[in-house]
Amino acid sequence: MKTSATGLRRFDASQGPRKLDPSAGTAVDLGSVGVRFMAWAEETGGGFSLVEHPIPPRTLVAPVHRHSREDEYSFVLEGRMGALLGDDVIYAEAGELAFKPREQWHTFWNPDASPCRILEIISPGGFESFFDELADLMTTPDFAPAKMGELGARYGLEFDPESVPRLCAEYGLDHPLLHMA
Repeated sequence: MKTSATGLRRFDASQGPRKLDPSAGTAVDLGSVGVRFMAWAEETGGGFSLVEHPIPPRTLVAPVHRHSREDEYSFVLEGRMGALLGDDVIYAEAGELAFKPREQWHTFWNPDASPCRILEIISPGGFESFFDELADLMTTPDFAPAKMGELGARYGLEFDPESVPRLCAEYGLDHPLLHMA
């Protein structure tokens, strides 16, 4: 399905104004989270990328993980987001921003029965391509969770898949890894 930024270039004033409508931008579903690509690294000169993450009710987005290359900023648009940041648990409401610095073990989730949507600013840009590649990988007949770790390693991402059952039990959440054999 490759949604990547092929053919994109940095936006500048010579291209005129740019506006992205609420339904614009390519979207993929990763099971535990959606990803709507809004600004690719190629479009921002590499400074950042921007994705929207709709998170299903009572769903853990990912195993505990850490990035070696980028910081993430999660701005809550709708609902409430729970997050484990190092050893601390926080809850961010609509209009609040949570900071997930590189090298910090973290994860996040929708703790409620209602929708949650966040804008994720990733700096520097480039990590959005992980989501794109993961969406493709998940459609292959031989997909296995271990392949997610291999892909993550290419992006400087480490996972702790053993964290999923514990976090789901502790916070009353679901995650697709709980249902894989």
